Amino acid sequence: MDEYSPRGVAGWAITLLAYALLLLGLAMSLGGAYLIYLGGTLYFFLAGLGTLAAAVMLLLGLPGGVWLYGGVVAATFAWSLWEIAVKGWMPAWQLDLMARTGFMAGLLAIALFLLPALYRRGYYQPALPYAGPLLGVVILAGYASAVVWLVSESGPTTPTAAANEDSRQPSAPETTDWVAYGGSNLAQRFSSADQITPHNADQLEVAWEFNTGDEPPSDAAPYAFQNTPLKIGNSLYVCTQSNQVFALDPGTGEPQWHFDPEVAVEAQEHVFSTACRSVAYFEAPEPVEECPRRILLGTLDGRLMALNAEDGTPCSEFGENGTVDLNDRMDPQAPGLLSNTSGPTVVNGMVVIGHQVTDNQRRDAPSGAVRAYDAITGEWQWTWDAVWTTPDQQPPEGDVYPRGTPNVWSAISADEELGLVYLPTGNPTNDQYGGDRRPGDDEYTASLVAVEADSGEVRWHFTTVVHDLWDYDLGAQPALIDFPTDDGPRAAVVQATKYGQVFVFDRATGEPLLPIEQRPVPQGTIEGDWTNDYQHFSPDMPNLGSLPGQEVEHFSGAHTWGTTPFDHLYCRIQFERMRYEGMFTPPTLDHPEGMLQFPGILGGVNWGSAAFDPDNNLMIVNNNRMPSRVALYPRDEADEMENIAPIGEDDASYIDQEAQPMLGAPVAAERGAWLSPLDMPCAAPPWGFLSATDLTSGEIVWSRPIGTSFDQGPWGIPTRLKMTVGAPTSAGPVTTAGGITFIGATMDNYIRGFANTTGDMLWEARLPAGGQATPMSYMHEGRQYVVIAAGGAFQAETRQGDSVIAYALPEE
Repeated sequence: MDEYSPRGVAGWAITLLAYALLLLGLAMSLGGAYLIYLGGTLYFFLAGLGTLAAAVMLLLGLPGGVWLYGGVVAATFAWSLWEIAVKGWMPAWQLDLMARTGFMAGLLAIALFLLPALYRRGYYQPALPYAGPLLGVVILAGYASAVVWLVSESGPTTPTAAANEDSRQPSAPETTDWVAYGGSNLAQRFSSADQITPHNADQLEVAWEFNTGDEPPSDAAPYAFQNTPLKIGNSLYVCTQSNQVFALDPGTGEPQWHFDPEVAVEAQEHVFSTACRSVAYFEAPEPVEECPRRILLGTLDGRLMALNAEDGTPCSEFGENGTVDLNDRMDPQAPGLLSNTSGPTVVNGMVVIGHQVTDNQRRDAPSGAVRAYDAITGEWQWTWDAVWTTPDQQPPEGDVYPRGTPNVWSAISADEELGLVYLPTGNPTNDQYGGDRRPGDDEYTASLVAVEADSGEVRWHFTTVVHDLWDYDLGAQPALIDFPTDDGPRAAVVQATKYGQVFVFDRATGEPLLPIEQRPVPQGTIEGDWTNDYQHFSPDMPNLGSLPGQEVEHFSGAHTWGTTPFDHLYCRIQFERMRYEGMFTPPTLDHPEGMLQFPGILGGVNWGSAAFDPDNNLMIVNNNRMPSRVALYPRDEADEMENIAPIGEDDASYIDQEAQPMLGAPVAAERGAWLSPLDMPCAAPPWGFLSATDLTSGEIVWSRPIGTSFDQGPWGIPTRLKMTVGAPTSAGPVTTAGGITFIGATMDNYIRGFANTTGDMLWEARLPAGGQATPMSYMHEGRQYVVIAAGGAFQAETRQGDSVIAYALPEE
């Protein structure tokens, strides 16, 4: 009997398919063998062998190769389900399953379409000759149906009965304000405006849009429009990426005035993010000759400026012609190395301001000192610093504050009645090496510090991470709330952290209102440094550093994924080559791929901070679930790298550095999100959550992934598939008395509204650019507005723009 060999298009297609399977099988079997050597799963090796055998059979014209490969795909499906089950059927597990199996299932569908051409003429004819193509159609239809279903589940829903029960009759006054970055100095991110409720949130529409015209001055300026406007009286105050300030009409968005401090381009290139999260507002309690109402502005090049709130002109009696030089007694090595991005805080007639010091550049970076100035004259009042212990004194003219101390780059909170200011501190430079830290550096690293507003003296403090080597500095603004206890409400401060722990203290004394445990953590770091044998945990509050819940999530190989077997295998191998022993795995030189840090450097809970619903005793906060890869390089190797110069040398800019130089340390550091060669996370989704915690019980009321795949994909190419993956977030939420939480923050360009009590998504709106800014809400002339800055963020890789958008219910 003559053998039949497929010819023409079908023959070429079968040959190409066979070679594709051959390459896939070789990659999986060889890579899988190496993975077994590293201690990983057997799956890739075995699946690779099966795929190789199927490829050889297809090259020989044997239809059994299709069925053998079908068995490999079926085994892949079963193995994927098993791994997904082992890690607990996380939200978005369907996407995890589709990504693990979709590439191989697609090749199987092609093989099934070609199956009729493989049967030998006169040798064997199947009873159902088109069963293969039909099965291929079923496979493709199954995946397509799953995508359609996931897209359909990603939109707003009708509010549940529980959400409706939370609705109340509007009772807010005709006008409410938003007077500080967090709504007030208490930083609760709560608006008393209650016109928008779960009943009508789906009717929200654009009320007005304003474009600032602020664009990056160069490719090296990492623009991030992270501003939360202030609303005081009949003006809305917006600060752009380059510190330009606009006053807008709150009801129309029409500009009232504009001020440009003309920040040098060089300073804009030397920061992690070219951003201005907020300005501050001051109203003189007694008549003054000039500027009774003031806007206080911190700039990227180290200036504190006072502007007339009425017309934007500098207040000449403040400092020198409206400006205080924050570089005084700091001596930064380059413009922007010391910069203010979170805005000042005004308390009891003083302007308290910290600053960021660009990460990991040099041990002798400028001091992290926090300073207070008279809000009318700009005269220096006091300084808090981890090493400088005399807050009522400054170094002599020409000298500097101690270099490299922990800074306060995030927003500062204040209790004016207690006369206390709450400082969330960062790390001393450098982040990943602490062998040369002074006692004060470690005592105040990643600490919540309560200082007296009139003197700068420390009232109490708590160190969250002892000898921090993970950049787990406090990015979240401390929130001052009435915390429920068995003895009634207590004036408390709530501090969320990058590593997911939430601590609660008595506001006046620092007494913990919830238990704090000291748990053992992994040991051993590089020569010359050390690791503390314990770290602090808050067991009565949920962990928000990874999957929200009471337990700390432990990463494993099962937590990896890929959009193809190739990148999945790459991530799996890299995981086995990294050091990972759980949370607080120390940095290392002993592992070829460095260290897996989980939670990652960006958190957890970062500068977006938590919002609170006092009516329902809820804390509502978004958190990231994104591991980081941290690799250290000995100094001699680092010095051979290109683009390793610190800011201030060789025209270096932060975003172009191959690794962070950490001058003064024996190592340099390469760190960032753990990504595959496709520029996708190596960790399976979800990567971002929004959760509500009952403050009375400490239990999570609801938790859900937020953000879709619409604007993201491999190599940054948008998929245009609106499936909820739980996108990484940058920014935070605002809650309202109407029972709604509003948040942008995700890597798709949307703002969304959720029911406070149930988590139902009630509304969403497409933004012209990324919403990497925390929204705010206010009442103006009887109408509630929700405002967000939509300008994206370079570091988040979202679309950039210059929009400020206000949403409101339709006018009656």
